[in-house]
Amino acid sequence: EKTPTAMAARSAAARPLVRHGAKRTFVSKAAYRLARTQMPKISVTERVALGCGSVGFDRELFSGKPSSLKELVAKYEPKMGMSNEELAFLANETETLCSLVNDFDVVTRKDFDAATWEYMRKRGFFGLKIPTEWGGKGFSTAATSAILVKLASVSSDLTSTVAVPNSLGPGELLVRYGTEDQKAKYLPLLADGTLIPCFGLTGIHSGSDATSLIGSSGVVERHPETGELGVRCEFDKRYITLAPVAGLVGIGFDLKDPAGLLGDEGTEGFTVALLERNHPGLEMGPRHAPLGAAFMNGTVRGKDVFVPMAAILGGQERCGFGWHMFVECLAEGRGVSLPAMAVAVGKGLGPAVGAYARARKQFKVPIADFGGVQEAIATIASDGYVAVASTEFMNAVVDNHEAPMVLSSIMKQNVTERGRVMINAGMDVLAGSGISMGKDNIAGAAYMSMPIAITVEGANVMTRSFQIIGQGLMRCHPHLLDVVEALEADDKDAPSRFISGVGKMVQHALSNLGRSVGAGLADGARALANPFGAREAAGRRAPDAFIADHERRLRRLAANFAFAADVALLLGGRLKFEEMFMGRLADAMGATFLAYTVLHHYARNHAAQDAGLQIVAEHALVRLEKEAHDALRRAAANVPRMPLRADALMAAVVGFAVPNQGV
Repeated sequence: EKTPTAMAARSAAARPLVRHGAKRTFVSKAAYRLARTQMPKISVTERVALGCGSVGFDRELFSGKPSSLKELVAKYEPKMGMSNEELAFLANETETLCSLVNDFDVVTRKDFDAATWEYMRKRGFFGLKIPTEWGGKGFSTAATSAILVKLASVSSDLTSTVAVPNSLGPGELLVRYGTEDQKAKYLPLLADGTLIPCFGLTGIHSGSDATSLIGSSGVVERHPETGELGVRCEFDKRYITLAPVAGLVGIGFDLKDPAGLLGDEGTEGFTVALLERNHPGLEMGPRHAPLGAAFMNGTVRGKDVFVPMAAILGGQERCGFGWHMFVECLAEGRGVSLPAMAVAVGKGLGPAVGAYARARKQFKVPIADFGGVQEAIATIASDGYVAVASTEFMNAVVDNHEAPMVLSSIMKQNVTERGRVMINAGMDVLAGSGISMGKDNIAGAAYMSMPIAITVEGANVMTRSFQIIGQGLMRCHPHLLDVVEALEADDKDAPSRFISGVGKMVQHALSNLGRSVGAGLADGARALANPFGAREAAGRRAPDAFIADHERRLRRLAANFAFAADVALLLGGRLKFEEMFMGRLADAMGATFLAYTVLHHYARNHAAQDAGLQIVAEHALVRLEKEAHDALRRAAANVPRMPLRADALMAAVVGFAVPNQGV
C-alpha cells in the first residue's frame, strides 16, 4: 500500500537499520585506521618472501590442529625409501670415498689429496641432485642426505665439500631457474666435476642478509664498445665455501636500472649472475681458515665487472628474481645438508663413546658404570635419535616437493644445536683421548667444526629469536596474512576485509583456548584417576598405547603453542622487536615439531625393532615435551605487557600445559 501513512511507517522502520549499518561501518573504518597506524609497513623484500616457498605441517602447528600421526605416516612414509641405484651408490662409491680419507691427515694438510678430489669428480659426488639428462645422478633428497651422513662420519670437511654443490649453489639454481642454454652449457660440466660451483652471498658488511646486500651492487647499462645490454657490478664476498677451487660462481647483488633499460623484461632488486672463474674483473681471493678446518673457503671480489644479460641466472626476465631463488632453494641447504652433520655425530659418536666408556676403567670400574657418564651417553643417544627422526621426516617433506621455510629454519637451528650438545657430551666422556689430535681421535675435528654449522646460512641465535616465529606467524597463521593485506590495501572494501579477518583470528584464538583448557582438564582427570602415576616402564608398553599417549600430549602442546602465538599477535608491530619472547615461542614450536618426527619414526619402525627403540623414543619424547612446556612457561612469565592484560590470560592458560615430568 502506497498511502503516506504506510510509506512513513516503512521509512521509520528502516531508519534504525540504516543507522545501525552506518554505525558499524564507522566503527570498522575507525578500527581499520587505528590498526594501520600500529602495523609497520611490509617491505618489498618481506612481501616477496611471503610468496616464496610453501607451507605444510608448520601451518598445522600454528593452527593448533595438526594432522593425526596416521595421516602423517600415510603422507610421508612413501617418500622415505631409496632406490636400488641409490643404495648401491651408498654401499659402494660412498664407502670407497670414505676409505680414501684420513681425517687427521686432511686436517693437518688442510686439503684432500689429488686422488680424493679426482674420485669425487669422476664418481659424480658434485652432481648428486642434477637430473640424469644432464649427466647427474638425479638422486632423491633422502639419498643425498644419507650420503652426507656417511661422509660426515669420517670427515666433516668431506661432507662440507660435497654438501655445497648439492644444496645452495649454482647447480640447484640452474636446474630450477636456468635458461635452456645455461643448463646445456653448465649442468654437464657441474655433473662430471669439470666445474666445481660456489655461491657468493655473504658480504663484508651485510653478512648473509640477502635483504641488504651492502657492497654488492650492479647497474644496468650497455657495453660502451659493443652496445650489448648487461650489468656493471662490484662486490666483496667473504666466507664462500669452495671459492678457492670453484670454476663457476653464483654472485648475488642488488640490481638498479636508473635508465629503465630493462623495459618490461625483469625488474630491479636481488639478482644472481653466473660467472666463470676467468671472467674479466672476477678475483678469487685468499683462502680463509675456518677454525682450522680443511674444507675450501675464501673470498670472491669484483670491481667494474661487466656481466652480459646471458650470464644472469635465468636471463634478463629473471632480473630481480634472486630472492625467490634464494628462499626456495635455501630450504634444502638449511633443512637437509646442515642437519646431516648432527645425524653423523649421533650415529658415529654414540656407539664409539659407548664402547670407549665400557673399555676405559677408573678405580678398576668401567666408566660406563658411573652415573654421570651414563647421563652423557643417554644425551647422545636421545639427541641422536631426534636428529635421525627429524632428518628423515624433513627429507621426505622436500622429496614431496615442499619448500617449508619455517620447518627448515627449525631443522637448522634446533638440530645443529643438538649436534653441539652431543659432541660436547662425547668430549666430556672421552676427556684426554678427545683432545689429543691424531688418526685415532674420533671427536676432535668434529668438535672444532661444529660451531661452523651453528653459524653458517643464518646464525642460530638469529634463526631462533627472529626467523622462526617472525616468518612463521605471517606465513603459517591461517588468517594473519589476510588481515595484513587488508591493512596494506587502499580500496573501499579493505576495512570490511580487515574486520572479517580479525573476527576469524578471534575465533581461531578462542578455539585454541578451548582446546588448551579442555586438554588440561582431561589430563587433570586422568591424574586424579591414577594419583601415583603408575604405568608400565618404557620398553614394556604396548606400542599402540605408547603412541596414543604421546600423540595426545603433543596435540595438547600444539594447542598451547597456537594459543600463545594467537595472543602474541596482540603486540602488533611491537612483536618484531620482542626477540627474546619470540625465541621462547620458537623453542616451544621447535620441540613440538621434533617430538612429532620422533613419534613418526617410532610408529614406522617399532615393529622391526626390539624394546630398546621404545626406551630411546620415550627418553627423547619426554625431554622434548618438557622443553616445549618449559619454553611456553618462560614465554608466559616474560611476555611483554599487552592490551586488555592478555598477557595474564596467556600465563593462566599455559598453566594448564603438560605437567612437569622427570627425565
